[in-house]
Amino acid sequence: MAVFRSGLLVLTTPLASLAPRLAPILTSAARLVNDTLYVHLQPGMSLEGPAQPQSSPVQATFEVLDFITHLYAGAKVHRHLDVRILLTNVRTKSAFLPPLPSSVQNLAHPPEVVLTDFQTLDGSQYNPVKQQLERYATSCYSCCPQLASVLLYPDYGSGELPVEPLDVPLPSTIRPASPVARSPKQPVRGYHRGAVGGTFDRLHNAHKVLLSVACILAQEQLVVGVADKDLLKSKLLPELLQPYAERVAHLSEFLVDIKPSLTFDIIPLLDPYGPAGSDPSLEFLVVSEETYRGGMAVNRFRLENGLEELALYQIQLLKDPSHKENEEDKVSSSSFRQRMLGNLLRPPYKRPELPAHLYVIGLTGISGSGKSSIAQRLKGLGAFVIDSDHLGHRAYAPGGPAYQPVVEAFGTDILHKDGIINRKVLGSRVFGNKKQLKKLTDIVWPVIAKLAREEMDQAVAEGKHVCVIDAAMLLEAGWQNMVHEVWTVVIPETEAIRRIVERDGLSDSAAQSRLQSQMSGQQLVDQSHVVLSTLWEPPVTQLQVEKAWDLLQKRIPKMPSGP
Repeated sequence: MAVFRSGLLVLTTPLASLAPRLAPILTSAARLVNDTLYVHLQPGMSLEGPAQPQSSPVQATFEVLDFITHLYAGAKVHRHLDVRILLTNVRTKSAFLPPLPSSVQNLAHPPEVVLTDFQTLDGSQYNPVKQQLERYATSCYSCCPQLASVLLYPDYGSGELPVEPLDVPLPSTIRPASPVARSPKQPVRGYHRGAVGGTFDRLHNAHKVLLSVACILAQEQLVVGVADKDLLKSKLLPELLQPYAERVAHLSEFLVDIKPSLTFDIIPLLDPYGPAGSDPSLEFLVVSEETYRGGMAVNRFRLENGLEELALYQIQLLKDPSHKENEEDKVSSSSFRQRMLGNLLRPPYKRPELPAHLYVIGLTGISGSGKSSIAQRLKGLGAFVIDSDHLGHRAYAPGGPAYQPVVEAFGTDILHKDGIINRKVLGSRVFGNKKQLKKLTDIVWPVIAKLAREEMDQAVAEGKHVCVIDAAMLLEAGWQNMVHEVWTVVIPETEAIRRIVERDGLSDSAAQSRLQSQMSGQQLVDQSHVVLSTLWEPPVTQLQVEKAWDLLQKRIPKMPSGP
């Protein structure tokens, strides 16, 4: 059967009966759709009979909110799918609701196929039912002109499950502000305006639950705060966060898709309170278990400033059963960023001028990042390692290729009595003086690059296929021009300072000055092909390096082996 990029899944089974069948239904849909899967809830709708079915409002109850959470939680096993539950027909109990739209709703990815769980009497692909399904889909949403249709029953194996509605409610996932016990059939209250906030990096299903609940509660406007700048500093692996504009673009497309009738105000979140702390027109705030205390702090802040408290809706975290030992046990962007470590982030450079059959990695990172320990791990896996510091010592040594030019440029007072260049004196002469520093690097960097080329020839002579240039100043020196890939080791600045102080005996301020004189981790990552981190225990770092090495071996043969 054909596979489609985008699809629309129309669910017609009552929710209580649908929940236990959801996993096989999603599996069947995932075999047919490989990118975006829209989901439209219309429980109780029949596709048999002469009359064309019409979209009707679905009462927003806590059972519906729990089902939406359940669906997104179940969809996480299909990682290739971008699932979006459409909310236009899900209505709260409010007097100020606008009528259901009579026009067709545009979708960012018009469905190429419409699927349904609707069961025909004999389980066949009954054409009149498929025609009704296609008519219904095109009356609600913008679909591709050549829309295909598939009845998923009996492919999802409903025969193994009870057909009668089950009385067992779904686990409660939404906790309203009121301490009063809630029942599944209890209607959800609607509000004019509300807010939700987060980092929204690599929009995932836990984000979608948070946003969907906020969209159901809001009837006119939803303010969405997106963490930026100072609020990102404490994030794990912040260098791998999507840029703010990219996060907003994905967020905006998702929100407009699921509920286009709302006005969305997406703004940068620069402090813990954001607009929720100061906007008198807001009525509710959706938070997760993790950010509930922050929501309470927002309400205290509002009361202190003469504003009414917001109704807080707390969403339970989605568990991630496939998380690894050093990852969070919830569905989180932090875990996604950890899983990026060792992966190829952009295409390698083609370097036909480098020695044939030798693949060159440039390894860099801020001071204290653990770059040299990564180099040694790569050496243990079979790489030929070129240490640029050692090459620097060779270049500066009496008789070395940089010795005479440096002495002529900076004078004999930089020499020890035995004629060796005193690198501390030389360093103090150029530190903080851009002109003097450039004079020095213009002499030394080309020399080290030439020595590195000679070392590459030695690697070839030894029969090595991978060569690693370990160089803190790789990008500043422009040495990316002689590597196929740049690999960067990242570490939080606070940890880097701690390591420098411990290793070199410097003060905190001296360590910080050293880091400020280098490119930042973010600047390095922006030009990198692979990112690694030594933030965790050594066995975790080793697994990370082995993963990167194994992936490297798979792509080396694909690279040109010469001019």
